[in-house]
Amino acid sequence: MLGLAWVAPALTFPIPSAIAFAVAAVGVSFDAIALLHFLRRRTTLNPLKPDSASALVTGGIYRFTRNPMYLGLATLLLAWAIYLGNLAALAGVPLFILYMNRFQIAPEERALEARFGAEYIAYRTRVRRWL
Repeated sequence: MLGLAWVAPALTFPIPSAIAFAVAAVGVSFDAIALLHFLRRRTTLNPLKPDSASALVTGGIYRFTRNPMYLGLATLLLAWAIYLGNLAALAGVPLFILYMNRFQIAPEERALEARFGAEYIAYRTRVRRWL
């Protein structure tokens, strides 16, 4: 994103850094709340090993989004783009989302469905992937 901002300096816009910090606080909050739910349920935090999950977390923030940790990371990227004050840098957010959907979330969902079956399918039906 920084590289995009450097390549396209004409797309820079002035914006108070306080806005970026506020957006970053939202992203950190998503991540912290989601992590607390995982810790309370004593299940794995490792996104590379979803098949080792010991519990399906569906309460709290997970009632609104199946991926609050990734949503938090996307929000942090948005905050970074705002801080950079560059429209080209904003391209990093949808690129991150596309990448995560394809290479991280889809495999996780297959593993969770294999592990938790109908319970996960029902959860996936009622709760959106992002928001």
